[in-house]
Amino acid sequence: MKCRTCESEKLFNFLDLGYHPPSDQFRKREQLNNAVIFYPLNVYLCEGCGFVQLGHIVDRKILYQDNYPYESSTTQAGKKHYNEFAHAVVKYFQFNSTDLAVDIGSNVGVLLEGFKNLGLKIMGVDPAPNICQIANKNGIPTINDFFEKHVAEKIVSLNGKASIVTATNLFAHIDNLCEFMEAVKVLLDPVKGVFIIEAPHLLHLIKNVEYDTIYHEHLSYISIEPLIPFFKKFNMEIINVEQKDIHGGSIRIFVANTNNYVIDPSVVHVLNIEQKERIRDKNVLLNFSKKVINNKLELNLLLNRLKSEGKRIAAVSAPAKGMTLLNFCNIDSQILDFVTEKSALKIGLFTPGGNIPIYSDAKLLEEMPEYALLLAWNFSEEIINNNRIYRERGGKFIIPIPSPNVI
Repeated sequence: MKCRTCESEKLFNFLDLGYHPPSDQFRKREQLNNAVIFYPLNVYLCEGCGFVQLGHIVDRKILYQDNYPYESSTTQAGKKHYNEFAHAVVKYFQFNSTDLAVDIGSNVGVLLEGFKNLGLKIMGVDPAPNICQIANKNGIPTINDFFEKHVAEKIVSLNGKASIVTATNLFAHIDNLCEFMEAVKVLLDPVKGVFIIEAPHLLHLIKNVEYDTIYHEHLSYISIEPLIPFFKKFNMEIINVEQKDIHGGSIRIFVANTNNYVIDPSVVHVLNIEQKERIRDKNVLLNFSKKVINNKLELNLLLNRLKSEGKRIAAVSAPAKGMTLLNFCNIDSQILDFVTEKSALKIGLFTPGGNIPIYSDAKLLEEMPEYALLLAWNFSEEIINNNRIYRERGGKFIIPIPSPNVI
């Protein structure tokens, strides 16, 4: 095994979450008796550059091309975030209708819709056939493929070079980052082009014990320090960094060809925070691993106590991160009566590993379990508000991260 960014073979395994099925591999009822493949979920620190990454890579076709169930349009908070993203980028760089915005891993096209509404030309790329079908139906032109050099060349031949290339919650999903960046270079306008990454920040993952954001799609856990020498390989540099609240604490990283833009002080600022918090220190990472074990113990103690008291427990929302939490903590249908979801792509299916049935959110009011484990805690305010009648009738929510908390 080699580091994904610097190819060093000096890798330190600081977290072992055991074996998991892919977190988005929800099952139909007729598939419940089929064999399930569990893959190791181990996290490593590169001792050379400090990049944090998974050790085992699951075939991307398994992860993304078998009825992929995630829609970025599910939450209002998510839609608002991406709309503001598009507006901020266009305003800051003064792009206009002559500019092309390409979103890699564009999903149903929420971010691209923001650019489209501002008059820009748009193009999406996504490997999930079912998701591309939704995007194209909604008027977001989307190529159904994995983003590689031939796809970049195709887009350039059709639309010219891109002024904006975005990879929101996608850069961390890429195995061969060097090949990926070579394709980005083909696509990006060499002078004014800006490549923008948005991903959960390793800093918040460590500080807030957000271990459930670790799953097989997330191959890398992003921080600024190791990316500076990585982008330098491609004659590129980080020109700006913005910290965002979404997904438990994310960073938006702006990258451009060297010397095209003035480097904003935010880059050094965030770099200093990472170094101050020692997020590449082995002892800090091992201490994080201990906190993960403690979270599992505390959550199991709480849920088992409630069950022993005769309380009924459901889960609200079924994000990929929630499946890491359920499987790592061994929470199955013995603990949870059911799971509820807003996304039509997941309703009627069963959770990977635990085979817990998923219903619409209406089930929560029909059954009125005393407690609801909130798995998409990063959207807790919106989800609790959506289910306020449940709460008004006496239902209580359990927030599992950073430590189990009953609301």
